[in-house]
This record gives sequence, structure tokens and C-alpha cells, in this order.
Amino acid sequence: MRVRILGAGIVGLSVADELIRRGHEVELVDPSPGAGASYAAAGMLSPAGEAWYGEEDLTRLCLSSLALWPDFAARLGVPVHTRGTLLVGVDAGDVQQVERQLAVLDLAGVSYERLVRRELLAREPGLGRVAGGAFLAEDHSVDPRAVVAALIDRLPTLVEPGERQQAGVETNTVASSEAGDRVGLDTDSFVPHESGSTSEVTVIATGAQLPDPYSSLIRPVRGDVVRVRTQEPVERTVRAWVHGEQVYVVPRTDSDEVVIGATSEERDGPLLPTVEGVWRLLDSARRVVPALDRASVVEVTSRHRPGTADNLPLIGPTHEPGVVLAAGAFRNGILLAPLIARLVADHIETGSVEPAVDPRRFRTKEDG
Repeated sequence: MRVRILGAGIVGLSVADELIRRGHEVELVDPSPGAGASYAAAGMLSPAGEAWYGEEDLTRLCLSSLALWPDFAARLGVPVHTRGTLLVGVDAGDVQQVERQLAVLDLAGVSYERLVRRELLAREPGLGRVAGGAFLAEDHSVDPRAVVAALIDRLPTLVEPGERQQAGVETNTVASSEAGDRVGLDTDSFVPHESGSTSEVTVIATGAQLPDPYSSLIRPVRGDVVRVRTQEPVERTVRAWVHGEQVYVVPRTDSDEVVIGATSEERDGPLLPTVEGVWRLLDSARRVVPALDRASVVEVTSRHRPGTADNLPLIGPTHEPGVVLAAGAFRNGILLAPLIARLVADHIETGSVEPAVDPRRFRTKEDG
């Protein structure tokens, strides 16, 4: 099969890799591979930490994709941080939020270990004044930029060297807002069946900006992320409620970098970090891990997550023959990448569709 993939974030690259492994011919179209949400993402492989009421299908898919990550990461030669995740609350009200999350995990049959303050500090000595929480042993993390770089290295004939540099796949990039100016893909130029194209199938994986008539299926949700360097290591990912605010602190396994995120805003305006958003992140993070007061800020990034009306991805066929969507992964794009790749490849080969993520559950602009 000849397949044209529009979009080379972690989802588009993973789909390309899976299809090539299965013997298909692939054309990849993206002016800035890996420069969108994949560039900003913290890389939490966290189905338990993201589970919530009414999202049973999403939790099921996230758990299925997590099971694919060990082989996926080994094939790419990318390390996975497997020390687990601490879910913590700073005050009594925050601990109630943690308890609500644990109740969801009970319904989903996901295991966890409830911890009091003393036990939390034993797992992560650098924690501040936390009141209680839990340990999610199976929630891991990975560096998305390393994953994107590894995928690009596996697809040398599809991604030119100049594009790799533009994508910002080097992990030591210093803080800059210029990357945000080049993220917007010109989806108007992404015509599913261009004149002269020999592709039999087009896969649209353009993140938060889908071409018409599919653009109405995605709602862009802005998120600010801060990267810091610290000489006082954080051992585990920490997902925290801080006086009603949510924050996560994600350490990298092979460096002194820690990723702090992420705001969530649905509003228009320039895709640039805001003072208010960055202040909230840093203030919350330093309350959870006080040593971050002495960390160096090395990068602040803002990107759009691709949300959908029901928070489930769009994976599978459209009303147009030969046009397949691989979009709408929202907060779980990194976690879901290997599963999305498998579902897309399975659909192209057999016509199979996972009902929960079938894009035809929504009407497009063309449908009316």
C-alpha cells in the first residue's frame, strides 16, 4: 500500500514507522517535523494519573498503549523512566481530589498504594508540605524529544537533515519563543489527494490543526510548559494538587532536566507563554518540591493540545474514501502513539476500526 501521512509529530512518525515495518510505502509531509505538541510534551506514560469519571474507554486505550511501550522504546533505543509516579495533595482539600482520583482507579481495576505524608517523603525526600497521596507504580515517563529524534533516525529517507534541525530535536535547546512562531502547520496546503499523487491512502495526523472539512472536530487547548535544570535530583514524577491547582514535575532519566507543566486554556491569541500561566506553574511546583527554588529555568514553551468533544482520539476512516484520521489524542499523545500507529495500520490492512475512537461518531463541516 502507498500511504501519504500529513503531519510528523510523534503520532505521524509512529504511524510511518509502523507502516514501513509492515512493508508499506510511505510519504511523510510536514514542514517542521516534531515541532508541535510533541516538542513541548512532558512525556508522561500515565494512564492511572489521567483516569477520570466517564472516560472508561480512554483509560482502557491508555492502558493498552502503555503495554506496547516497552517493546516500542526498546526498538527505538529510548530509555523509559520506570520509577513510578507520586500523586499528592498539599492540603486537606487537595487530598480529597486525590481520593476522587483513586475512586476512579478502583472502578477501573487499576492498582495503587495509598500513602501518608511520612511514606511519601520516604519515596521522594525532596517533597514539601504534602498532606497525603498515593503511589502509581505503573505510571512511567519518557522524553518525547528523544522519541521523535529516534523515529526520525529510523526514517532517514522521509525526513531531510535540514528538517531535523528545524524540528528542534536537540535536547539542549535554550529557552526561546521563536519555536512557537513556526509551529502552525498550513493545513490549507494539506490536500488529501493532490494532483499527481500516487497514494492509495492519506493519513491526517496534523495535531491541533486539521484541514477542512475536519477542522471542526478538534478544539485546540493551549498549554504552557517550563523546563528547568537542578542539581538536587527529583527521583520520581510527581503529579500534585496544590490548593486546587494541578501541576506535574517530571524528571529526565539521563540529565538534570525537570519538566514542569502544564496550564490548560481554551482561548485565542498568540501561541506564546503567559506570565500568569508560568507563574502558576512555578509557584505550584516549588511548593511541592521546594528545591526547585534553586533550579535554573532553561526553556518556556507553549503549544496546543488537540482536544475533541469527548476527549477520545479520532483514529480511523472518514466519509472520504482513502482518508484516515490519526488525531485528537489531547493530553495523551505520547502515551497513545504506539497504539494509534497499530490501529491505523490495522485499519489500512484489514478495515478494522476501534468503535470508541471512530471519527465518524462526529459530524464534520461537510456533513452539516
